[in-house]
Amino acid sequence: MLTSLYVRHFAVVEAAEVSFGPGLTVVSGETGAGKSLLVDALMLLAGARADSGMVRAGSDRAELAAEFDLTDLAEARAWLAREELDEDGGCQLRRVIRAEGSSRAWINGRPANARQLGELAALLVEIHGQHEHQALLSRPHQLALLDAYAGHDDLLVQVRESAMQWRELAARMRKLSGGDDRDQRLELLRHEIESLEKWSLPATELAELESSHKRLANAGRLAEGSTSVLELLDGDSEFALRRALGRTHAELSKLAALDDKLAPLLDLLDNAGIQLAEAADGLGRYAQDVDLDPERFSEVDNHLARLHELSRRHRLPAAELHDKLAALRAEHDELEGAGDALEALATQSRRLELAHADAAARLSEARSLAASRLGEEVSALMNELGMAGGQLQVELEPAAASEPDPQGRERCEFLVSANPGQPPRALRKVASGGELARISLAIEVATLGKDTVGSMIFDEVDTGIGGAIAEVVGQKLRALGAQRQVLCVTHLPQVAAQGHAHLRVSKHSDDDSTRTRIEKLDAAGRRDELARMLGGLEITRETRAHARQMLDRAQTD
Repeated sequence: MLTSLYVRHFAVVEAAEVSFGPGLTVVSGETGAGKSLLVDALMLLAGARADSGMVRAGSDRAELAAEFDLTDLAEARAWLAREELDEDGGCQLRRVIRAEGSSRAWINGRPANARQLGELAALLVEIHGQHEHQALLSRPHQLALLDAYAGHDDLLVQVRESAMQWRELAARMRKLSGGDDRDQRLELLRHEIESLEKWSLPATELAELESSHKRLANAGRLAEGSTSVLELLDGDSEFALRRALGRTHAELSKLAALDDKLAPLLDLLDNAGIQLAEAADGLGRYAQDVDLDPERFSEVDNHLARLHELSRRHRLPAAELHDKLAALRAEHDELEGAGDALEALATQSRRLELAHADAAARLSEARSLAASRLGEEVSALMNELGMAGGQLQVELEPAAASEPDPQGRERCEFLVSANPGQPPRALRKVASGGELARISLAIEVATLGKDTVGSMIFDEVDTGIGGAIAEVVGQKLRALGAQRQVLCVTHLPQVAAQGHAHLRVSKHSDDDSTRTRIEKLDAAGRRDELARMLGGLEITRETRAHARQMLDRAQTD
């Protein structure tokens, strides 16, 4: 539900912020006051094309913002979550249009493009009137509306799920069969598996191989270096560490005989001597055991070279090649045993085809009955709304699909004849904005509460009507407002009287500029506005009384 709309420096509006509640909100004002600016602002927030002419003269930019309550709009919440634009269950659309013609948009404070605005707005608002942005003109939406009207959700689920399961099976069968490339793929898999079985290693063994390669590559240096270090520790030179330590120990022993406090330091030298001896023994054994084996080095080096080659071929680190081997073995086994598996899948696929055909046939029958009922009901409402002889036909056309279709066997098109004798035409091709708005109203009333859009906007739905028909239009809008939030721009008092809330748009001019003001009317203000709509510039006691009667009657109906 739309909760607020803010516009600044937009057309003739300097700044305005309007709050909205549930039910039917009517918008009225004198001709040329800018009643449709609210609709225009919502259109722009829904991604409509912007131009510099929408920026108030003398301003560098126009700003538009709308906030929505998504409590009852699960689809909109899910869309925001998918796009990672959700924000604590709320929704704010904002757009800035600059005087040079560029514009930027945000959803919940994050930058958004026109596609995102359009997709989200289609879940939030539905605009009827002389505008292009109408979900009702979309054939998928018409089919969804027919299904919602018919209330056959269980059949829809059966058709959709059986078709999706069939498609999943078909994909598995294509993968298993491999088409004409199956034998070639098996041969390639055997070759790859043979190479990986020969050369790939588990992670621990690969680490050992790399360590061994490093050691063998540096065997000469390791042997020579360890021998040199051993000479420094325990060689014949007087500078060898063990010899120097022995001399140091002898000198400290003489001193410790003179002072007992040096005895602990003598113990430390004893321990150092033991550790030096162990280090020398260890280095001696290491120097003797260093593996100077060129053949072994060549073997290890070749193994690593093969692994690097396989890494490049499979575009994987060498450590992941062993896992790749397991995956290729599984694919090979699946392809080799594809005969039995394909037969089982084919049996399952035929069973799903039959299930889908049965559910789709029952759905087609239900849709046909619902299409007839909906056409009759909307046609009757069109006559009530001043379109005498007008008719709506819900045409079902076979879908061009050679396989189970998640939407069923048919597509839907709403065809309209606005006047007697006129051939029915697609609703999206109806030229008159006023007629289109009333037809849309009739469809919405007939399918009351069936769609999921939270807010419906009717712009000049009462164009070309008056009297009793206007009152019927108002009553239908009020009935619609009991189920959905409805905003209606009107110039007829009969329609305005039916509103749960009333906004008045007025224009004020001085020598320098023209400004439009939008205000929410209280009870007295509503009476005076209805009197103005009834009597023109001169408001008499009689027109006020008539206005009061209209309001009282509307509130009690």
